[in-house]
Amino acid sequence: MTKQGEGVDMKKKTRLNEIFNLTIAFKDNVRLQKLVLVAVLFITIYLILVFVSMPARLDITMGRPSPKTIYAPRDAEDSFATEQLREEAASNVSNVYDYDPMVLEGALAEIDIFFDEIVKINQSAVFPEIEDDPDPEEEEPDQQLDENEEIEEAISETEEELDEKIAEIQDVLPRQLPDDTVAALLTSEDALRDLQERLNNSVSEVFEEGIKENEEEAAKRQLSQEIALYPSSADLKIVAEALVIPLVEVNMFYNEEATEDRIEQAREEVDPVIILRNTLIVSEGEPVTEQQYSQLEDLGLIRGQRADYPGYLGLFLLLLVVFVLVGIYISIFVKEVFSSPRLLLLMGIIFVITLIFCVAANYFSGYLIPVAIGVILITVIFGYKLALIYNLVLVLTVGLITGGDFSFMTVAMAGGLVSIYAVTRLSQRSDLARAGFYVAVTNAVLIIATYLYMGNVSLEYDSLINFSYSMVAGIGNGIFSSIVAIGLLPYLESFFGVTTAITLLELSNPNHPLLKEMLLKAPGTYYHSMMVSNLAESAAETVNADALLSRVGAYYHDIGKLKRPYFFSENQLSGDNPHTKLTPNLSSLVISAHPKDGFEIGTKHRLPEPVLSIIGQHHGTSMVSFFYQKALESNCREEISSDKFRYEGPKPQTKEAAIVMLSDAVEAGVRSLSKPSSSKVESMVRRMIQDKLEDGQLDQSDLTLKDLDQIAGSFIYIMSGIYHQRVEYPEKKLKAELESGA
Repeated sequence: MTKQGEGVDMKKKTRLNEIFNLTIAFKDNVRLQKLVLVAVLFITIYLILVFVSMPARLDITMGRPSPKTIYAPRDAEDSFATEQLREEAASNVSNVYDYDPMVLEGALAEIDIFFDEIVKINQSAVFPEIEDDPDPEEEEPDQQLDENEEIEEAISETEEELDEKIAEIQDVLPRQLPDDTVAALLTSEDALRDLQERLNNSVSEVFEEGIKENEEEAAKRQLSQEIALYPSSADLKIVAEALVIPLVEVNMFYNEEATEDRIEQAREEVDPVIILRNTLIVSEGEPVTEQQYSQLEDLGLIRGQRADYPGYLGLFLLLLVVFVLVGIYISIFVKEVFSSPRLLLLMGIIFVITLIFCVAANYFSGYLIPVAIGVILITVIFGYKLALIYNLVLVLTVGLITGGDFSFMTVAMAGGLVSIYAVTRLSQRSDLARAGFYVAVTNAVLIIATYLYMGNVSLEYDSLINFSYSMVAGIGNGIFSSIVAIGLLPYLESFFGVTTAITLLELSNPNHPLLKEMLLKAPGTYYHSMMVSNLAESAAETVNADALLSRVGAYYHDIGKLKRPYFFSENQLSGDNPHTKLTPNLSSLVISAHPKDGFEIGTKHRLPEPVLSIIGQHHGTSMVSFFYQKALESNCREEISSDKFRYEGPKPQTKEAAIVMLSDAVEAGVRSLSKPSSSKVESMVRRMIQDKLEDGQLDQSDLTLKDLDQIAGSFIYIMSGIYHQRVEYPEKKLKAELESGA
């Protein structure tokens, strides 16, 4: 093999070693396991809620029928209607024009200059004076002839001068006009100034109104109309029109920037139109209009739209807060679950399964959402303390899935609480089915109450159909929840190795193979176990411990005696005692081995861990006192070690294990009394409990002194009833009573 190949193999081995070391470290680090588990669970639930709690995306095309009736899941801005209003506001905004006063000033200046020139021209003109015609009869013919010649000569000179003045005026005019028309300007200065003033007023009025681009012709027409109304001659009006019409030009200039600012301001002043939650957007089968499509886009209901990042962030923070609060609650009130990654995983799987069922049911009806599935499973497996917070979190998810619908959340919460109540004290499998019935009835009542409260009850066909559909969904919710819970429970118990009340109830069946074997091989032990179970169950109920676990644990606590049943006195029916042939040390080993043997037998028969713990702990590290005393009697005290005559333990770790220990000791102690009486029973019970307490066997259990006193009272009541003092009837008297009774 080449050096390069050896190097590659070394690298592979190094990587494998690193992976192996990381795996070992992960297995040994419980905190890391819980952190990874919670992170995976958080991501899983978050992704599910992202797809279902955020508005569902629909494949909708404008102009085509809608696949379903759609209501607004939340408040949102109607961009289509808002934009229409803004466009309308923008269209009502007039354009901004900048007025140029210099145009008017220039026009007025031109008019003033023109009339000043005309006045000057008129003032420079000298016309000959022609006397009035004398009476031709009074004048002589020669004289008359001379005067006519003078007149003609004067007229000729005047015409020449007039032509010159007209030519000068033509030079001042903006365009050529007929001489006859121009001659009208050769008038008095007052007439000219009057015309000038009128023109100034008209031009000022028209120009001050503003002349925009493409409005010059309209301004010219307006001036022409006003000039036509002047009390002047037609020729002067023509001259005036020829003067001012060329002066008309644009004096209002479009300001694009100011106009855009005004339009934008008008658009901003329009308040947005809001689509209110639960507003009908489009009905099923109705062609989707442009406005409806825009509204669906605004609500984020169109498939392929850009992600709603603020919504995703809000959901993330909400879920994070819920996880933290639930984690704190579990760490305080359900410590055994918080400290176990396996139980945390089971709790998370139940939540995810329930959430998936809730999502699927919501497509049919919000009243069908089966929150009770998870609540029933959690109550049966972990107890009501965890189920309460679990129910609250599930109701919160129902609110997210249904858009915060009050009626759906109310039904979900009530159904969960009822299911907790129904299965908290589970005594048989049929209680699970009964829980579903309770949930169904509760849902039905709440649906009726919700319809009445919302005012949705009427005798119309559609209303009755809707109400009936809701009632069927609510009732089906309870039945479906119990069926699914019953179906899932065995698989969860088996896969995760948890012990539920159902498991314990199955173990309490007298036909269980171990119990049947005990009855056949060790009948005395069987009878003893039944007695111990009664004591343990009663005591557990007294101190609020798990009575069912105590009873079942007592059933199996002595199964280790099946290995050597004849070494235990209760099974020595023939009277032969094998211990007479053994040393005290060996007898002690045989007796003290039965908890360990029972643990092995129980493990082989797959008994649940809590029952195995009771089997292994029901004697703790107590002393096998009979054989210890026998050893002391047969040997020197200094040579005997008391540790060799003790059970291996461990000491009871739970209330239930401690209760079984006390029940076992009390039953055996009272049974050993030759003539039991009430006082003797009570004395024996309290002495046995006191001995276990002083020996330190109860130090690691959660029992208090008050609990021990209550347990003692329970034991005394039961044992006194069993071993009560009986009246002895004489044979003759008994026979007479039996005959009279017959």
